[in-house]
Amino acid sequence: MARFTTSDGLSLYYTDEGDGLPILCLAGLTRTGADFDYVAPHLADHRLIRMDYRGRGRSDFDKNWKNYTLPVECRDVLELLAHLGLDKVAIIGTSRGGLNAMGLAMIAHDHLLGVALNDVGPELDAKGVEFIMGYLGRNPAAKTYEEAAASMARAFPEFRGVPESRWLEEVQRHYTATEHGLKITYDPHLRDAIATAGQPTPDLWPFFDALQSMPLAAIRGANSTLLSRETLMQMQARRPDMITAEVPDRGHVPFLDEPEALAALHEWIGQLR
Repeated sequence: MARFTTSDGLSLYYTDEGDGLPILCLAGLTRTGADFDYVAPHLADHRLIRMDYRGRGRSDFDKNWKNYTLPVECRDVLELLAHLGLDKVAIIGTSRGGLNAMGLAMIAHDHLLGVALNDVGPELDAKGVEFIMGYLGRNPAAKTYEEAAASMARAFPEFRGVPESRWLEEVQRHYTATEHGLKITYDPHLRDAIATAGQPTPDLWPFFDALQSMPLAAIRGANSTLLSRETLMQMQARRPDMITAEVPDRGHVPFLDEPEALAALHEWIGQLR
């Protein structure tokens, strides 16, 4: 089990597997490095690094929940790179991870080889944000993994054709089974941090523009409630060279092992060499 200690004393969990091109995988808001289990076998020729943010998964929870912010998470990423002795990495950022990638492009541009954004951009659709706030920091009503998996198709109708076995994998990765039911694998105070942060919402377009001069890909679930098609088109207009893919029958967020997502990632990786 690999861990490192941040400058403010938290022990954060990470994995570091494979050789070659270093790709840092940054997960969604409430998620962990397990977010990338589906795509990992398709990136076996590369060095895949995954980190659980503070307050998530196997990393320490922060006694001060006000530290669950993008700037602090970006600092944690840079400290992980220093711990690993890495000067440059490529980043695949899913949702929150993509926001962190844009933040790193602004403050540490020279450390990035390129960025792939998974269903996130500089504008977040209010519908998606509202949905996230509806469950953030709360344990699911389902008491078992099987109950939770069965409810996923109803909770996420924008995902079509997903077998129940995949939903079962999802809930097993992101909930902990206890005698009292399923529990979230992150600090419930994350809800407090998100509810109080960024009011009013800052303009994120300058952070997107900081991705200039590096290989860039954007993957969108065709039914996404967080990244609108209009925002994706604006991103493409600013970066005509951006590799773009829309994954059919997926919402927020694609699993990244879909053919469209894999094609975009492999094309992006080809530009990093």
